[in-house]
Amino acid sequence: MKSREEEYREIFMAEALEYYDAMSRHISELEKDPADEKALNELFRLMHNLKANARAMGFNDIGEVAHRMETIFGLIRSKERTFSGSLVPVLFTGVDTIGNMIRGVDQDEPVANPEMLLHNLDLLVEGQEPILEEDSDRNSDEDTSRKLELSDLVYIQIKKLDHLLNLVGELIIDRDRILTLSQEIGNPALQAAASHLFRIADDLQYSVMDARLVNVGSLFNKFPRVVRDVAVAEKKEVELIINGQDIQIDRNILQIITDALLHLVRNAIGHGLETPEERRRAGKREQGNLTLSAQTERDDVLIQVIDDGKGIDVEQVRRKAVERGLVSAEVSRSLDAHAVRAFLFEPGFSMAKEVTDISGRGVGLDVVKLAIDSLGGQLRVDSILGQGTTFTLVLPTSIAVKGALLFELEERSYAIPLMHTDSVVSLQPKQLHVVGGILMARLLGENIPIVDLRKLLHSNDGPLVPAVKSELEGRQDIIIVNYNNRKLGLIVDRFLRQQDIVIKPMSKPLDMIDLFGGVTLLGSGQVCLVIDVPALTRLFLARRP
Repeated sequence: MKSREEEYREIFMAEALEYYDAMSRHISELEKDPADEKALNELFRLMHNLKANARAMGFNDIGEVAHRMETIFGLIRSKERTFSGSLVPVLFTGVDTIGNMIRGVDQDEPVANPEMLLHNLDLLVEGQEPILEEDSDRNSDEDTSRKLELSDLVYIQIKKLDHLLNLVGELIIDRDRILTLSQEIGNPALQAAASHLFRIADDLQYSVMDARLVNVGSLFNKFPRVVRDVAVAEKKEVELIINGQDIQIDRNILQIITDALLHLVRNAIGHGLETPEERRRAGKREQGNLTLSAQTERDDVLIQVIDDGKGIDVEQVRRKAVERGLVSAEVSRSLDAHAVRAFLFEPGFSMAKEVTDISGRGVGLDVVKLAIDSLGGQLRVDSILGQGTTFTLVLPTSIAVKGALLFELEERSYAIPLMHTDSVVSLQPKQLHVVGGILMARLLGENIPIVDLRKLLHSNDGPLVPAVKSELEGRQDIIIVNYNNRKLGLIVDRFLRQQDIVIKPMSKPLDMIDLFGGVTLLGSGQVCLVIDVPALTRLFLARRP
């Protein structure tokens, strides 16, 4: 596996060689027409970018040559020099030297010392004549025998990678079917071929997924300016801290969460952090801290937005939820802090006291939640009053292939994404209790509502029939799902297995059914519906007796 330094060097090399090719083309155009401002401006821009990139990578010799060349092209743009006479061969030599130095980055042989070139460039800047060598003419043996080279890297449109990944998904489905058939037939040669196909398909899948990975820093590094602008608008002092820029994630996932992360950052500054005066009265330093952080946790990527502000006032949220009619005053008093903070994700819910450019316009955290849900991810919020708030986005590394738990219900197979699966348990009826018409189980210190998935799927528009414990016979297989800090136990007929699946969208008119997030094909060729846990949880809350 390549190190980050090797990856950055490859990216630099690919861009720098493209710059060199463009420089060679534009300087030839400028020689034909010294008044070609477009070619001149491009040469200036390319030199400026190469200088910055080379210095950032520590290639200061390349950066220095590019800097001097940029200065000369700047003088030509300002009409202080003209592209003529002895200036022309020096600039051509400069472009060629830059090309050799770029190629020398990945070679063991040392590149020729550019001191003479730098000296000539300095003379040109000072308005003096350069020192030209006898073989400085685009007719020398070295120039006429120059080799043409192509970069080792190619740029691919993301839609082409999307198409390739979709084809890999189809291959994985057929791979599983072939493997199942080979086991049923029992032919050793067929089984060996199927096993080899399994390994090849796995390698291909991970290779394509790896090609789509980008550093989280490509998004994080856009936020310093955002934070600065929002802080000025809110009259607050904010220090932005960025961690984990090198964590990698699927590019499409990063694209989907861009607006969600922007909203959370703006929300942290607008709602979370106090003004300098408020922080001073609270015994804090006037400048607030805002942290963007990324880390890996098993197969997931965790992105956090952390502020050291005033925190979330749970009692204030509780009162607001009652005012909005989201919950009765009696029920609200029994809710713990996690359940109360979940109201923040309800559509239109806002704690803003006045409308500003940043907050109070009815566009709340529900927009963020919907974006994360669409990826099969989770959004968590933790807060300590007076100390700060942490929003955690739990994201899959890839959205093409997902881990899932397969189970059976009424002789049909279903799948639940592992992202929303907390645990699986088998309980006897005596371990379940009816409270307020709902089955409850005490697991690891938590009271978790339990519902027969069969009844929930068939509840239509009416409320669920109050649970009757006597209807339960024998061991109950239960899947504990978790969404928005709410856990729910689903009684199923039996567990099957855990496996990676490729989720396909449902065709019309089945795509109108909110409870299913798509379909997948199993190795047996059977169509398997994928449960949409967020939609299922919302249905339970709406239908409970």
